[in-house]
Order: sequence, then C-alpha cells, then structure tokens
Amino acid sequence: MQRRIAVIAALVMVALAACGSPSEPSAGGTLPIPSPAPAVTPTAAPTPTFAEPSSSPTPTPTPVPPTASPAKPKPTAGKPISCTGKIAQTKPAASGTGPGGSLVKTGSPAVALTFDDGPDPVNTPKILDALQQCGVKATFCVVGFRARDNPGLIARIAAEGHTLCNHSWQHLFDLAKRDDAYIRKDLENTNKMILRAAPPGARVAYFRAPGGNFTAKLVKIASDLGMKSIYWHVDPRDWESAKFGKGTAMVNHIIAAVERDVRPGSIVLSHDNGKPDTIVAYRTLLPWLKARFTLIALPDAPDPPPSPAPATPLP
Repeated sequence: MQRRIAVIAALVMVALAACGSPSEPSAGGTLPIPSPAPAVTPTAAPTPTFAEPSSSPTPTPTPVPPTASPAKPKPTAGKPISCTGKIAQTKPAASGTGPGGSLVKTGSPAVALTFDDGPDPVNTPKILDALQQCGVKATFCVVGFRARDNPGLIARIAAEGHTLCNHSWQHLFDLAKRDDAYIRKDLENTNKMILRAAPPGARVAYFRAPGGNFTAKLVKIASDLGMKSIYWHVDPRDWESAKFGKGTAMVNHIIAAVERDVRPGSIVLSHDNGKPDTIVAYRTLLPWLKARFTLIALPDAPDPPPSPAPATPLP
C-alpha cells in the first residue's frame, strides 16, 4: 500500500513539472525569445487600368440636350447631293441697277449663280462636281493670270456648259481709275487667255469689275469688247471672314444670307477661289435653290438683233 502511494506521488510530481509556465526557465536553460516580426509599411493599391478590347462594340454616346438655336450640320464633302422636289415661292422679283449701269438681275424669273476669282485648282473642281450632280449651270468670272495657270479648268468650265466671264487680268480694285488704253489691254489679254484654254467656239460674253467697282467708262469699254457688265443682287459676303468667321460659322452665314435675299431674277455673287466654306455651303444651297427657282448660266450668246418694225401699209 505504501509503495502504491509512493508511485502515485511520483506521477503527480512529474505531471506538475510538465504543467509549468512556458515563460519560466526550464531546467536546461533559458527559452529563446522570438524576434518581433518586421514592420510592414502598407502601400496604396495601384489604380487598375483597363485596355480597351480591340473588338469592343462602339459605346453609346451620352445624349446632349438640344440648344435653343442648333447649328446646321456641316454636309459631308463626299456625299452625293440630291436636288429633287419643287417648292412654290412667292418672293417679289429682283430689281435695281448696278453701278455704272451694270446688271443685277437676269431679266427673267431664273436665278444665276456666279463664282468669282478662280479658277482655283482645289475648290473649282469641287463646285463643278456639285453643280454637275444637281444638273445646274452657273457663270464663272475668272481672273486672267489664273486662267493662264489653270487652262484645264477653263476647258472643263466651258465643256460642261457653264458661262465664262472676264474678271480682269489681276483683280485690281482700282482698274476703273486706269487710263482707257490700260483697261482695254487688261480686258483683251484676259479674254485671249480664257479663249486659248476654252474649246473652239467659246465666248466671253460678260465682264465683272473687281470688287464690283464699275464706272460708266468701264462699262463702256467692256461693251466695246462685246461684253455685258454684271454686278449682283445677292452678296453673302463669303469673303468677309473677319466678320463672319470661318468653318461652320461662315457656312451657316452663307446659307442664311442667300436663302434670305434671293429673289426671282437674282444674280448671286459667290467665290470659288480660296473659299472652301463657300463650296460646303452650296452643298446645302443647291438643293434648296433648285427646289424653288430655275437656275441658269447667264446666256453667252449675243442678244438677237431687234425685230424690224412692221412696215406701214401704203394708203
């Protein structure tokens, strides 16, 4: 019995030794103290980037509320023009006379489109293409030295049924102040250069003074050379970019001015040389004008002689 008690006591002592605190030193020496874990400085997670997939569908644009006066859309340069339909108009006929007795109207209800200062190797072909798509003929008042430099365009203008007009050799605004011999030589040389490039049988039946600066003397000299002097009834001032701007602003201005001012019988002034906004504007204007008016090139045939008065019957 005493031996059993002694064995139990020994077992109890062993158990108590095993349950001792781990922080207390053991019989074999000191417990190693673990080194603290190194501090970790947190860093911001990088902003994710998403590469747009090459085959992703086109996103739907967010609708923009309409403004009070939305600008007219700029027509697409390469899109064919559709000039169909007829719309009745009730505007009164054009009237008046230009400076020096020059013409501002066609003499009929038809409207004449005129393009000045070319030919321009960039813009003239574009307006010719637009006119051709709409079946419209116009009048081109060309500058002598530009006719010399672009004979192929003069040939195309005439071959496509448009009318040629003399706009002086180098566009001098004070041409009317020069002496008679100078003026005559200027107009003659311009006509020669135009006719050299034009197909056989072409005529130069009209003259427009640079800037419209006609005088009675200038009109008389042009008449002596077989040309009528033409001014204009509608001037959208497509050359005045300092006032009306460029690009869409000028395009919308030209469209609004022509639509507002044109009348039956109007001669409309425009420019093809160096005026790309004019070309864009006419892609909208041509269908609008053709639906409301007959559009003509000014006739390049000479006026027929007056009919003789009927003979008075003998008594």
